[in-house]
Amino acid sequence: MSEHKANLKWSRDDIGFGYKNYSRNHTWIFENGATLEASAATQYLGDPSRVDPEQAFVAALSSCHLLTFLALASFQKLTVERYEDNAVGHMTKNEAGKMVISRIDLYPEIVFSEGISPSRDQLETLRHKAHEECFLANSVNCEIVTHID
Repeated sequence: MSEHKANLKWSRDDIGFGYKNYSRNHTWIFENGATLEASAATQYLGDPSRVDPEQAFVAALSSCHLLTFLALASFQKLTVERYEDNAVGHMTKNEAGKMVISRIDLYPEIVFSEGISPSRDQLETLRHKAHEECFLANSVNCEIVTHID
């Protein structure tokens, strides 16, 4: 199996520690050296110019679905030229009254190479298989819905 590491860094920097005062800004450093500036969602006093964990969660699931879909399409010799997804995560309260991402809607727009036109059934099969094989989709309990036009 494999491990996937991330380092998170935050410091108070002499700012007051009252709920409305402390900075939510922090940095994610990944094992390959890539960094991402993060913060809380704006409704929780975060910096709107930074990625919040909920956005990152939705993006990670969308990304995993994309990569799984591309692998499956490649195996079937269905060359993909472009893939764009406008994913939406829905935050609600669960049965215990806790805030959760309860559903993620994926809206992939897929352009195949000229001369390649998979049927709607083929697309649905690929979409379903991508969902079944996506590592992250298999790791969470929120509903994930892919919408295909």
